[in-house]
Amino acid sequence: MRFSPGFRWLASVAAFLCLALPARAQITAPSSPPLLRELTLRTDTTRYSLSRNTIAVQGEPNLYFYYRQDDETAELLLYPVSWRPQAPLRLRRSADFVLLDSVTAVANQQYYRTKIRFKDLPAARFLQLTFTQANDSAGRPPLTQTVSLLPITRTTLEFKPTDTELFVGEEKVFDLSSNNPKNIRVSTEWTKGQDIDYRIVQEKGQLRLRVVPNALGTRLLTVRPQTERPFLTDNNRRLSYALAPLRQDFTVKASRLRFLSVDKKEITLDEISRRKGVEIILDNGRTFDLKRTYRIEDQEEAGGALIAELFTRQYLTNDRVLCWLRVYNTHRQTDSYLYIKENDLPKYITNFNISPKTAISSVQVRHRGGDWGPSLNVNPGETVDVRLEGESLQKARFHFEDLAVIPSDSSVRTDAAVVYRVQVPLTIDKRRITIFNAGQPTGYALAVKEFQRPHPLDFVAVNFGEAPRVINRLNGPVLYDRTISDVVFSFNPNGIDTESQLYGKQYLTFDIRTQNAKGELIEMRTIENVVVCPGDNSVRAAFYQDKQCQVGNISLNNILSSRKTYDLDDWSTIIITIKHNQSQYQEAGFTQKLELVLKRRIKFDIDVSFPGGLLTKYKGESSYTSFGGISLAMLGQLSFYHPEKINRLRPYKVGAGFVALNAFDLSKSGGNRDLGVVILGSIYPTRRDAKLTFPLYLGGGYLLSAGRPFFLLGPGIGVRL
Repeated sequence: MRFSPGFRWLASVAAFLCLALPARAQITAPSSPPLLRELTLRTDTTRYSLSRNTIAVQGEPNLYFYYRQDDETAELLLYPVSWRPQAPLRLRRSADFVLLDSVTAVANQQYYRTKIRFKDLPAARFLQLTFTQANDSAGRPPLTQTVSLLPITRTTLEFKPTDTELFVGEEKVFDLSSNNPKNIRVSTEWTKGQDIDYRIVQEKGQLRLRVVPNALGTRLLTVRPQTERPFLTDNNRRLSYALAPLRQDFTVKASRLRFLSVDKKEITLDEISRRKGVEIILDNGRTFDLKRTYRIEDQEEAGGALIAELFTRQYLTNDRVLCWLRVYNTHRQTDSYLYIKENDLPKYITNFNISPKTAISSVQVRHRGGDWGPSLNVNPGETVDVRLEGESLQKARFHFEDLAVIPSDSSVRTDAAVVYRVQVPLTIDKRRITIFNAGQPTGYALAVKEFQRPHPLDFVAVNFGEAPRVINRLNGPVLYDRTISDVVFSFNPNGIDTESQLYGKQYLTFDIRTQNAKGELIEMRTIENVVVCPGDNSVRAAFYQDKQCQVGNISLNNILSSRKTYDLDDWSTIIITIKHNQSQYQEAGFTQKLELVLKRRIKFDIDVSFPGGLLTKYKGESSYTSFGGISLAMLGQLSFYHPEKINRLRPYKVGAGFVALNAFDLSKSGGNRDLGVVILGSIYPTRRDAKLTFPLYLGGGYLLSAGRPFFLLGPGIGVRL
């Protein structure tokens, strides 16, 4: 076949292009020059270098190193291909490690040094170190090099069972010991088709081997464990994930009753569970037939009481069975096991509680330091114990509305009674605290009552002429030497409640008596139910508001009717008893008694006495006259009261008046009768009950008839009516 010259020229051009294009492609994509000629990684005392400790993983070189800790610390020594002081090496940050030291150049040895700490090496994947070098003043381009790391670890696994006896179809669990449990690969699926099936699991940080035998006799169990992180074999030339097999001989015996666990341990016996049933998930018994009803009794022998019926519905993927359970009688796990029977023959055992529906029969409350009582009243800010009695209470989920339950060592929780310690908030704004069970009201509730405790009477003050004084600081009789215009009682509402102590309303009773100097009753009054409410400083102030709360002061003159305080005689007494109204409290209240005595320092009175046997001395005479007869004296006298005693006079008096000397002299001559103006001092006996007294007189005066002064001394006779 012949071709034209033009065709041959076109064919030559096409062939040339086909050969030239691949070559051009290779030239335009040259490989990047290496940045490092060597890299050394040191952990503790072992060094790993890029030139000696490299192994291929999926066709890519990896620098391997052994680690002992999950957060291993390593030192890196970097040897660049060319030393460029103007463009130092940099290590890019990564989420797999923490850079502890910056990359530092060691100029005399021409290398860089840094330190890193890895994060969770067992979980790290595709671990890499990326190094960069920026362009320098010579115009050389920036360089980047990535070094892949392969952390490896040495893992051991040992299996040393203490019991080598198994039963067909019965699962048994053994502990495995390893120096690195996290590196052992666990499995969620059982092996299939072996004499003894197994799977390795990790439970609460402990490796365990679960086995289920399938054939009788002496059987060899061979476990082939795998690791999560590889290790090197054949002189560090090959990676492996398979540990040495674990082999153990077991003696497998015929099956015995197997225990099947249930996902629900508490079943309530009610109309729904008895007729429709409760949906449960049961371990696969391996011999269960679907769509079949099994009898559950509380004894292994035939003829036991029917506790429940089990109807198998379908198998689940986790080797369990979905069933309907219909219950007919109550049962406790502590009483016995439950036997799943087929044709009166026990096949399996299980256990769960079957209890009646939760019912509360009574609720009791115990306050701090008190006894249990039926009253459900609680106070704001109070911590109380609440006891609920009934049946099937242990499985209940009780909740107190807006209250916090405080854990306590003394808490009780049984089927018949449960005890909770709860704290009522200070700022609670409800009058009833409903008790719920699983979100449903139980029909019982705690009643919130304000504190009603007697407070010391330091919030009551009295003013009887001076500044107000706190009532409970007045001990004993108060002697007041001025006129009492009024007795006024005031109250300090802010002195009742504090941040840490609440007392509530204070119900007071005022008993008032007035009596004269002889103790005879003048008037008696009683003021009941004086209610003093805590002030605005109390956190419960808004809840104390009441029309009965005392507003303002109490004036005693507004209460007295016959004689006011300013009209009382000397040494009269006002007796006021302030006490809590006991009917309003459950504990003893406080009582304070106030005695106000109208004290006087002196007393002025007109006295008539009969001096007798007076010795008189006249002016200008050198001696006293003989004893005279009985005289008559009428004096205006000042008596002086004892400053520390109530209504007790001093034994002396001072007076001025008239004396009729020898007024009762019946002789014919009449003696030395005369009338004189005198100033006398007298001494009286201090006995109160004496009606007839004999005072002593001493003084002087002026005789009106004789017209001369005189002095006298002598006794007298006094009569007290």
